[in-house]
Amino acid sequence: MTTIPPADLLLHARDERGVHRLTLHAPRSFNALSEEMLTALQSAIDAVAADPQARAVVIAAEGKAFCAGHDLKQMRAHPDIDYYRGLFARCTRVMMALRRLEVPVIARVQGLATAAGCQLVAQCDLAVASDEASFGVNGIDVGLFCATPGVALSRNILPKQAMEMLLTGEFISAQQACERGLVNRVVPADVLDAEVERLLQRLLAKPREALAMGKQLFYRQLETGMEAAYQLAGQSMACNMAHEVAQEGVQAFIEKRPPTWRASDHP
Repeated sequence: MTTIPPADLLLHARDERGVHRLTLHAPRSFNALSEEMLTALQSAIDAVAADPQARAVVIAAEGKAFCAGHDLKQMRAHPDIDYYRGLFARCTRVMMALRRLEVPVIARVQGLATAAGCQLVAQCDLAVASDEASFGVNGIDVGLFCATPGVALSRNILPKQAMEMLLTGEFISAQQACERGLVNRVVPADVLDAEVERLLQRLLAKPREALAMGKQLFYRQLETGMEAAYQLAGQSMACNMAHEVAQEGVQAFIEKRPPTWRASDHP
């Protein structure tokens, strides 16, 4: 495991498989997305993007909360609309940087994820939660509708379920989050790491190029009409099929043997 020197707010480590682990490390502030935390996250995501051998990212947190959203004390100390526009734009850049990463991003959720913290979970490609976790977009409780968290939330769960959470501020359990599609699976807290590792192993068994092409296409087609989505998907599948990883995979299937991918595709 190689440790990459971080800001104190964020621990960044990379293992020999190319798995980057970003751990929110501000438990006293419930891992709030302060200006400093957003800066640390952006730097870490940029480092992952620059790593040609990266295979996956796990976003985790220390303490009772996964992430309590934006730092309200910091926001209240700067009552200026230009400051708020800049803050939310910075948060959006972080969320979109996660979307643009070529590798899968997994949220490891051990506790409370609220407002922009819930947004962070929703923005990840996959999520595994402890049965002790809970989720909410409760800015409305302080008079602030969670508009930006609602963008990611509404792309994970059904509109009326998202609106109920946004309008009432009520929290849902980890099991409810799983049933609604916000997280992939829920496990007891003592096996959370083991479940994340099982998911990682399944991802690492697949060629990097195919995962990268698939992730890019998946999100592009979501934002288009059906006909355009099929056109994008067809182009993506043609490029994927022409790539050597698919050629080898299909040949291995025909020959009833395991595929042999290059080291860069399959560490």
